[in-house]
Amino acid sequence: MGRLFGTDGVRGLANDVLTPELALAVSAAAARVLVAHDASHRPLAVVGRDPRASGEMLEAAVVAGLTSAGADVLQVGVLPTPAVAFLTASYGADVGVVLSASHNPMPDNGLKLFARGGHKLPDDIESEIEDEVERGADTRPIGAAVGRLRLADDADERYLAHLQQAVPQRLDGLHVVVDCANGAASVVAPELYAGCGARVTAIAAEPNGLNINDGVGSTHLDGLIAAVRRAGADLGIAHDGDADRCLAVDASGNVVDGDQLLAICAVALRDQQRLRDDTVVATVMSNLGFHHAMRDAGISVLTTAVGDRYVLEALRAKDLNLGGEQSGHIVFTDAATTGDGLLTALQVMARMATTGALLGDLASIVRRLPQTLINVPVTDRDSVAASASVADAVAAAVDELGEDGRVLLRPSGTEHLVRVMVEADSQARADDIAARIAEVVKGV
Repeated sequence: MGRLFGTDGVRGLANDVLTPELALAVSAAAARVLVAHDASHRPLAVVGRDPRASGEMLEAAVVAGLTSAGADVLQVGVLPTPAVAFLTASYGADVGVVLSASHNPMPDNGLKLFARGGHKLPDDIESEIEDEVERGADTRPIGAAVGRLRLADDADERYLAHLQQAVPQRLDGLHVVVDCANGAASVVAPELYAGCGARVTAIAAEPNGLNINDGVGSTHLDGLIAAVRRAGADLGIAHDGDADRCLAVDASGNVVDGDQLLAICAVALRDQQRLRDDTVVATVMSNLGFHHAMRDAGISVLTTAVGDRYVLEALRAKDLNLGGEQSGHIVFTDAATTGDGLLTALQVMARMATTGALLGDLASIVRRLPQTLINVPVTDRDSVAASASVADAVAAAVDELGEDGRVLLRPSGTEHLVRVMVEADSQARADDIAARIAEVVKGV
């Protein structure tokens, strides 16, 4: 059997790659593994989902799998992924399961597991679950040993109260337009921001199971930009389908990306003397302008590989409390165990309310350098990595750019491509240097 778990759970086309049978098998295996690790009590699982249509089918399969293996299930309904992580800890559950494909289109879906405490499932436990899926069950519980299902009628309230406590600053006077991507945040995000004092205009907040991420949300910002300008709002917030991330738009309609949001939050925490070790975690894809901004603010940057799992690993390993990605996936470990777009939006709006500054002025701390990205088809990614000519071309480019830019070569994890990324002090210079390196890569 090939590996089931990717970097963010099991994901694929619903009812094709991710079938009810697979969802049932993975869930039952997860429950059996939990029992094997701790047989002192009956396992409890929290299950939630985003509103895509296939979630109804897959949720039923997950509940069947868990209960068939003797786990009790607490069903929390349609809620953001970070809400399921929080509730896993809040209810003292042994595992959390969320059905969502995040920003992917509606036909896709995913199954993501959280360990006790709401943390990402360790790789060794994922491997045990995969082995258990392949092995199957020798025996199954019967009678009173079969798991039971109940609905959590206070899940929304618990999650919202947690977020309000995490950001005590009121947002009175701010007008925010929130694009909910017709996803999991469609109810809770407008309610949260209004409850914190903001005037809220909600768009793409009418999910019907089919329209999640359909031309809306954090990957399609044109509608939000137009709505902010039309309403004369102070800012716009764009969530993705499961609301584990957000991007923003300032009052003039300019996009504020994840690097800028992370910089705003880092400076805010530093000013409150709450930024642990005056260090923030970012990935190699963060713009060099972000690094310059943090350097000028006296904040160190710890850089990881691309992916929120690597950001989380670095935060936990170094006991830090803020990290994120250019995509808007930001983690505040003092209040959350995973990226939470609603928490990020609250932190940014609280900074606006505290300082009285416009979002555009706060975001201007990061002067984004022009960037060029070229995907170069290759037959052997390893030979490119070992090539002396490629190494010489990169070294020459790095020397040419100095502190005014940077070069990053990154092999694709899924395709026969090498990504050549160059940042420079002008777009023309970035284009020229990237093209030169790409030609060398093609010749390997």
